[in-house]
Amino acid sequence: MKLLSLAYRCLSNFVFLALVYYSLNFMEKYHQRATIAILVLVYAAMRATTALRSFYFFQRIERLELETRRLSALVDIGPQASAARKQIVNDVGVLRQGGEMNSYVDLLFLSIIVLLCVSKIVTN
Repeated sequence: MKLLSLAYRCLSNFVFLALVYYSLNFMEKYHQRATIAILVLVYAAMRATTALRSFYFFQRIERLELETRRLSALVDIGPQASAARKQIVNDVGVLRQGGEMNSYVDLLFLSIIVLLCVSKIVTN
């Protein structure tokens, strides 16, 4: 599922990149092209802000994982409760790593889109 999630994220970001590329290349007037590029830059900035905020969220989750592991080692109620807690912590860790990878993919494509938009604004 992690691979499918990553593939979907890459595909959807690539489609957005292609849409931006073709829409900027088919505009003949500089004013229209610059307007579209600025609107895409605003959208990319909003998505990049969201991706960067998610890294802060993932950092907090990682701290909670470490604290939960430390506390579960101190409090040993029984082998079944300990195994269930370890499984939950491991599942959260896998989900956190998958979310981080998706955010990295988003930021990669957003940076490419920003470079494309800036190059279309700068050139006539």
